[in-house]
Amino acid sequence: MGLFSASQAPLIGVDISTTAVKLLQLSQVGSRYRIDHYALEPLPPNAVVEKNIVEVEAVGDAIRRAIARAGIRSKAAATAVAGSAVITKVITMPADLSEEDLESQIESEANQYIPYPLDEVSLDFEVLGPAPNSTELMSVLLAASRTENVDIRVAALEAGGLTAKVVDVEAFAMENAFRLVADQLSVSRDAVIALVDVGATMTTLIVLRNQRAIYTREQVFGGKQLTDEIMRRYALSFDEASLAKRQGGLPDSYEHEVLEPFKEAMTQQISRLLQFFFAGSEYSRVDQIVLAGGSVVIPGIVEMVEQQLGVPTIVANPLAGMALAPRIQAAQLQQDAPALMIAAGLALRSFD
Repeated sequence: MGLFSASQAPLIGVDISTTAVKLLQLSQVGSRYRIDHYALEPLPPNAVVEKNIVEVEAVGDAIRRAIARAGIRSKAAATAVAGSAVITKVITMPADLSEEDLESQIESEANQYIPYPLDEVSLDFEVLGPAPNSTELMSVLLAASRTENVDIRVAALEAGGLTAKVVDVEAFAMENAFRLVADQLSVSRDAVIALVDVGATMTTLIVLRNQRAIYTREQVFGGKQLTDEIMRRYALSFDEASLAKRQGGLPDSYEHEVLEPFKEAMTQQISRLLQFFFAGSEYSRVDQIVLAGGSVVIPGIVEMVEQQLGVPTIVANPLAGMALAPRIQAAQLQQDAPALMIAAGLALRSFD
């Protein structure tokens, strides 16, 4: 199975993160999308460790629970591997090659780009368009991942009763979903945008210009650190701490002693990621920061990032303006939407 394999059937976007499985299925009426089904289902601790699936059956069980809760009947799904598990490179090829010839040539030359035997990798490519300053060449995005990374996600979906039709890359799925939030920006379409996804254990920075990714970097940091601190400080179980983080009920000291330091740490991580980008590129600033992930709905984080980094900042809502199926609860969706960027990008593959 290729990493960009297309599908004509309606797809369930399945984002398997470290702490939850997130499902989303969309339909389209005219130019407007509709949310038909979605669900977020917690995973048991250590079923997925830093985006690596450890317990396939536990992930499959969570997928089954999410499907039942969302009322999903479809079986075709799109999922993604973590960016850290993928090697990508933009190469140039003659523009007049047929797709068959292009595939053959890429496979014959892939050894120089991939440090693994080709029989151990899943390899795919996507034509990006004409190469800069040349009408005779085209730019091609080459992506490769160890086959075991792809196979274990396929197995987890199968354990949950789904069939993987597309295996994408998380960063590409987020780039795909970015067009859903582009209208929420306060800057021009050609601005330099920092999309920061704060996951459970990993924070990903994707810098976009003209809505195309020009830089990606991952860093170990995420909302699980807040959960772990709540567990430690208040002697709670993982499930109790996770629930308290979302619903409240913690001592008055929580906000000052635990939450504020976590917000400061998140802001510092975002700043550090941006400094890596500035140090390795021609850019010295970004025009706007877009925050995504379950942790960014913490009250006050937008204001802190904006104040300390001096960059206009918003929280992403990739599902804003979509029609809702009758069973979708708008208030809960508003809370969950920032965590559904990857799932949304995967669900959009239905309409490629």
